[in-house]
Amino acid sequence: MKTPASALRATLPAALGLALAACATAPGSSPPASLKPAVGASLRQCETLPAQFRFDQTAIDSAAPVAAGGLVQAGQPVAAHCLVKGQMHKRKGSDGRDYAIGFEMRLPQAWNGRFYYQGNGGLDGAVRPAEGALGGGPLTGALAQGFAVISSDAGHTGAQTTVFGLEPQARLDYGYQAVAKLTPMAKALIASAYGKAPDRSYIGGCSNGGRHAMVAAARLGEQYDGYLIGAPGYRLPNAALAQLWGAQRWMPLATPGATVKHPLNPSANIPDLASALTAAERQTVARAVLNRCDALDGLSDGMVQATQACQAAFDVVRDVPSCGGTRDGSCLTPAQKSTLAQVQAGGKAANGQPIYSAFPYDAGIAGSNWATWKFVNSVALDPLSVGTVFTAPPAAPVNPATAHIDALLAAVSATTDTYRESGLSLMSPPGHDQAGSLLPLRARGAKMVLYHGVSDAIFSAEDTRQWVERVNQPDFARYFPVPGMNHCRDGLATDQFDLLTPLVKWVEQGVAPQAVTASARGAGNPGGANAELPATWAPDRTRPLCAYPSVARYNGSGPVESATSFSCR
Repeated sequence: MKTPASALRATLPAALGLALAACATAPGSSPPASLKPAVGASLRQCETLPAQFRFDQTAIDSAAPVAAGGLVQAGQPVAAHCLVKGQMHKRKGSDGRDYAIGFEMRLPQAWNGRFYYQGNGGLDGAVRPAEGALGGGPLTGALAQGFAVISSDAGHTGAQTTVFGLEPQARLDYGYQAVAKLTPMAKALIASAYGKAPDRSYIGGCSNGGRHAMVAAARLGEQYDGYLIGAPGYRLPNAALAQLWGAQRWMPLATPGATVKHPLNPSANIPDLASALTAAERQTVARAVLNRCDALDGLSDGMVQATQACQAAFDVVRDVPSCGGTRDGSCLTPAQKSTLAQVQAGGKAANGQPIYSAFPYDAGIAGSNWATWKFVNSVALDPLSVGTVFTAPPAAPVNPATAHIDALLAAVSATTDTYRESGLSLMSPPGHDQAGSLLPLRARGAKMVLYHGVSDAIFSAEDTRQWVERVNQPDFARYFPVPGMNHCRDGLATDQFDLLTPLVKWVEQGVAPQAVTASARGAGNPGGANAELPATWAPDRTRPLCAYPSVARYNGSGPVESATSFSCR
């Protein structure tokens, strides 16, 4: 049995990766400035696709036109398109259940010549509308921009979500094989519908969707030209174990006997871990972070733009008020401070081995989504994924109160004769921890844009930042941290933005993105209002998202609610 660290190292020797990275910067080794721009076309057929299209192991169940306005995204009508629904690789599973990779494609009447694979989140299991959602608060989508878009359930249905991890092929499809099977089929379907294959192909998503995109970069490097990677759970088994580890630390601080409803089973209850660090107490922590870090970017505005500087400046023990008596929301006890510091550090096994990355301190800790992941999903969802999907052999959902974290840490890197790929192997991009693993992709001219909410409570923005540091090629990958944002959206943040348009411009015109305007979603926002925005903010506040390591700094003058008053430097 391999340890998690050795399992990750086994993909490529570190020395080779570093040598390749050195070669990448040698004279004459620069990748092309850009790939050829896509050329659009008009839809040739829709209703006839079920009878006309043929692809191995594929059944087209229906194809029907959708009139302009028949689909609305972020309050805007989407142009006329064809909706195709189908399945790939129908089979009877080893568990006797029926499986297939369900999908839908939306093919614009006026097509821009591009294909977008929409990676969905969580444990998949549902074919979400193929809008080409881009993460953050809804602003636009790939479909609205003229892309042909595919969405899938990754090989299992919602009814199978609690058991698919026990079926060997279903867990492989979820990990990476569904994307590999759907990609060539989707391109062939596009060619049949338009009379030409896509000129440029993109893949993107947030959370598990971001993981899908990152895995595709490592496994399907020749298939995609651009990768839009949001809050990537590319070490999802480790993150889930860190959640369980953290839950066990919060349990002694929670109100004894207090429970809340299970989010997946309303007839069941789970411990009320939120009573260990209440909303008022999280607001106190957020204020302490702002007091220490808000002005580091040149303006006190309720946002911490200088994330890395804040990590060096903030100390939870020193800076958060201490309770001298009863907890009243305005202070933290020593036990609360100690536990918060441990959880933010990502957790450690008994031998001191890190379980996962540390989490940065940020004002978004006050967001309700932060609490949902730390206090609800950690005891409701993570026990399911760890027990049935990430360990070999899989078993029943683990008990979060009694789970042996060290044993599970070994089990996520284990294999058996039936489960020949470990949880780490099927979920993580091969070679992700090596500097040279993506050089062929870079040399071809492909590009990556990554974004991550700094206050994401399940997948750490610090983990993404460190991955970008290892890749260390700004002409290939650029990372945009989103201050205050929780998991994929919400929080005390300007979380409405479009990073697909600048990614396309980078891939096809060679213009690298440096700053992208993000807006708050106040009252009346067509994409839906963010109820947690401070009353002191303008409802349409804008800020630049800056490519790391630059920081959005106030220029010293100009309206404080406008991105034009800030520069990335």
